[in-house]
This record gives sequence, structure tokens and C-alpha cells, in this order.
Amino acid sequence: MHALDFDYMLGLVPILLGYLPLTLEMAAAGMACALVLACLLAVIRVTRVPGLNAFALLFISFFRGTPLLVQLFLFYYGLPQVLTFLVAINGITATILGLTLHFSAYMAESIRAAIVGIDRSQTEAALSIGMTRAQLMRRIVLPQATRIATPTLMNYFIDMIKSTSLAFTLGVTELMGATQKEAAGSFLYFEAFLVVAVIYWIVVEALSWVQKWLEQRLNRAYQR
Repeated sequence: MHALDFDYMLGLVPILLGYLPLTLEMAAAGMACALVLACLLAVIRVTRVPGLNAFALLFISFFRGTPLLVQLFLFYYGLPQVLTFLVAINGITATILGLTLHFSAYMAESIRAAIVGIDRSQTEAALSIGMTRAQLMRRIVLPQATRIATPTLMNYFIDMIKSTSLAFTLGVTELMGATQKEAAGSFLYFEAFLVVAVIYWIVVEALSWVQKWLEQRLNRAYQR
């Protein structure tokens, strides 16, 4: 058993932090795209659009029922063999695509539950004064559903940041990929992975604080 090499660990911190922006950028891009797609899927599920509802159910079932790593391999290694125009897809794009589709399936169900949870009397009142269903959804239902779903969506964003660590399996040198390379070069695996674990931990704690702040701000109008 060897003693921890603290000098190595301290020297590793600035190196790994240099790859943190890429990790956050992939997670942010995936979250933005997943949120748009999840809202569309949730609205389709709630309104039960013929044809599209069956597709939404199949989409959600597939991406919730298969591991994210399998999906990443499918997009990066598998699809280019079937669709030749995807040969040029790189690891970053494949990762963002995988994160988007995977997490949108989970987020769609959370948003759907939030929409269904809105008091039906508000829907009836809005329709009675002549609002269209599109106006009802945009002006009344979705703003309230956002408040309800925000804590869950933030948890998914946190999970998405941690899931970017799988990008190194596609050859992307992000936070986890850089750690793997540094550890392989120094053979100080415990120290390297301990440092990256602490970095992920700090990022998640910072986002947890943001989540609490958002919840308090969104709930302010409902507090007496």
C-alpha cells in the first residue's frame, strides 16, 4: 500500500479543469435539445395525437429500456454502417445525440405528469373564455408545469453531467477521458480517479444549490 501522492493530485487539478468546459458544454447542449424534445413528446402524450402518440410511446419505451452506453455505441459505431452520410459524425456529436434522446424519454414522462397534475378547472375556465388549446398550453399549463417539473429536470441535468463520462468510450477527451489518459501515464489510478470524483462532486453540489434557489424563486408566488 503506497501513500497518496498529494503533489501529483494537486498538479492534476488544473489539467483536468481544462477539460471541464467540454463536459459542461456537452451536458448543456444535450439538456437544451432534450428539453425541447421532451416537451413535444409530453404534449403528444397528453393530447393523444393519433399516430404520433404511438410513436411517442415507442420512443419513450426504447430509450428508457436500453442502457445509455448501448445507445452511444449504436449512434457512433452502428448508424454510420446503415446511413453512410453519418460516417463523418464525431464522438462529441454522438454523445450529445445520445444524451438528448436518452434523457428526453425520461423528461417527457416527468413533464407529462406535471401537465396532468394541473387543476382541470383552470383548463375548463380557459376554454370557456375562448382560448385555443395551443394558447391554453402555452399560457397556462406549461408555465405551471415548469414549476412542478423543475426539481426533477434539474436532477436529470445533474445525471446528464455525470453521464458525459461515457463519452471517453467514443474517443472524446473530456473530463473522464483526460483522467483516464493521465492515470495510464502515471499509473497513479487511485489518485487520478479520486481527483476527478471530487471535481464531479463539487460541480453537482453547485448545481444542487442552483436547484434549491430556483425552487424557492418559482414557489415564491405560491407561498403565503
